[in-house]
Amino acid sequence: MSTSTLTSFAAPRGGVPDPSEQPGRPVMTPQVEYVLRLADACLIHGQRLAEWCGHAPVLEEDIALTNIALDHIGQARALLTLAGQREGRGRDEDALAFLRTEREYRNPTLLELPRGDFARTVLRSFLWSAFMQVLCEALADSSDAQLAAIAAKSLKEVRYHRQHSADWVVRLGDGSDESHRRMQEALLLLWPYTAEWFEDDEVDRAAQASGLGPAWSRLQDGWRAAIDPVLAEATLSPAAATPFRSTGKRGVHSEHMGYLLAEMQSLPRAFPGAVW
Repeated sequence: MSTSTLTSFAAPRGGVPDPSEQPGRPVMTPQVEYVLRLADACLIHGQRLAEWCGHAPVLEEDIALTNIALDHIGQARALLTLAGQREGRGRDEDALAFLRTEREYRNPTLLELPRGDFARTVLRSFLWSAFMQVLCEALADSSDAQLAAIAAKSLKEVRYHRQHSADWVVRLGDGSDESHRRMQEALLLLWPYTAEWFEDDEVDRAAQASGLGPAWSRLQDGWRAAIDPVLAEATLSPAAATPFRSTGKRGVHSEHMGYLLAEMQSLPRAFPGAVW
């Protein structure tokens, strides 16, 4: 991807307004926002993976991707419920999933990007599931017993997600010339967005200080240790570091997020209060 394309999603450091501080909107505590970052990541990634239902290259993979998407939605449900309880404003998992505005979502930008081809999908799944595995392992020591329990349950699923996607990364990266080309292009496109994960802010610092969970920057070495051998086996090379930083964790998203939410929220907004 060209630098100009990447820059269209970027904002200057320190110059991104905090959506939670807009007039008339209640300010979220850092602890609630920390949980929401993880919950929204699971929700939005699950939504993108669900788009493959009926469209995967082979039937077995169609079923696998759908099941992985359901795992993410299940994780999101548990985390959104926890966030709602800690927030104390009476919002349940459905309200948080479907009735927030775009700027209230805290998922990293990488996960909202269009699904692209199969190479991009499996690579994104691999990069994120490797991060999730390291994060869930660290959350086992969370001062919040409920968050620790959610992480322990999710860890079993995340390990499978990582192994499943890693197998595809190696198979395609070290496969034909065409599959290698597509995987390398996907890596060059997605890699710059991972830098956002390891940029600390007041939310990370508050979570670290309270024992709620680790600052995400502390997970970078473990994440690289998990992904580098797989990328090497797949004969893939990450892009060089750039100043670009996406800002989805802070509620400032790419142009793709609005379209994704319009589809995801269409039913509950068309029929307010509907019971599933």
